[in-house]
Amino acid sequence: MPRSVNHVASRARRKNFMKLAKGYYGRRKNVWTVAKNAIEKGLNYAYEGRKQKKRNFRSLWIMRINAGARVHGMSYSQFMGAVNKSDIELNRKVLADLAMNHPEAFKAVVDSVKK
Repeated sequence: MPRSVNHVASRARRKNFMKLAKGYYGRRKNVWTVAKNAIEKGLNYAYEGRKQKKRNFRSLWIMRINAGARVHGMSYSQFMGAVNKSDIELNRKVLADLAMNHPEAFKAVVDSVKK
């Protein structure tokens, strides 16, 4: 008796995977084994990129806070140490936004932690 193989499901699975290869150049878009490798690698890069995005934004926020704090005569580490000791519960994202877009509000935060 021949082996039962579900060609419908395997074809559908391949078709969905090949949809991800849309826009690739050369054999990467239409040859199964080449496309499969390219897609898997691309998905790994996408996964890692989502992690790197968080690191990059935190780094950007730190740079912006540092620049804003130095305008008022403090370093980043001094400023963040003072913020953590005080009752101010603003995260780096909010502090960076204040430093960039609302310098008067950031100055008020710096003045309140200097005391």
